[in-house]
Amino acid sequence: MSPSYVNSTSESSNKYVRQFMNPLREVFVVTGLFCLALTSPVMAQPQSPDQIRTITVSGRGMESIPTTLTQVRLGVEVQGKTAAEVQQETARRSSAVVALLKARNVERLETTGITLNPVYSYSNNTQRLTGYSATNIVSFRIATERTGNLLDEAVKAGATRIDSVSFIATDSAIAQAQQQALREATQDAQQQANTVLSVLNLSPSEVVSIQINNAGTTPPPPIPLARQAAMADSVAATPIVGGEQQVEATVTLQIRY
Repeated sequence: MSPSYVNSTSESSNKYVRQFMNPLREVFVVTGLFCLALTSPVMAQPQSPDQIRTITVSGRGMESIPTTLTQVRLGVEVQGKTAAEVQQETARRSSAVVALLKARNVERLETTGITLNPVYSYSNNTQRLTGYSATNIVSFRIATERTGNLLDEAVKAGATRIDSVSFIATDSAIAQAQQQALREATQDAQQQANTVLSVLNLSPSEVVSIQINNAGTTPPPPIPLARQAAMADSVAATPIVGGEQQVEATVTLQIRY
């Protein structure tokens, strides 16, 4: 075999080997990079320094205050043959009632309803117009100790119905009670957090959030309608006794420890 033929064959073989190994080298390189990508993130993510431990507690505060005002809804109801007759009589009596209320210096006097409706009778499946009914309703506030006498005077002046009587505290008393209820709710929440953390041998650090959930009032229920009717028909002075109004607040604290 001639040397030129051997050299040619060797060079061809080396060229073939290089062509075969180059793709394998690329596969090994890519595989190695992929393995590094899988293992390196474990060391690249330290724990966040912003992670904190907190406890969330809700406290409740409640204040009871006496009701000194009475909210009243009363009015005139008249029935008659014609709409004009009924409307005129209702207006006459309502004017007398409103004049009395203004003379007694009631608060927040306003008209809350005026109606004029036909009245029908039914006989043998037949509807027949028999007249008209009209109402004029007003609402107002007055000191509770004056309510009984004023109701009696209003009936004498022409009022024929007392729709509701409820008791409320003054706006200033409610505002003061709300502030006190908020203080009590905040103190209650703090005491709860301190108790829990103390049992766990932990110490509170700082308040990170505050939420005021409620600071509302709950007035006593109105007098039942049956009692109202009895008051309107009574000859003696009508006794009116107010109750208490509840003012409640809830505060939620998130405390770091």
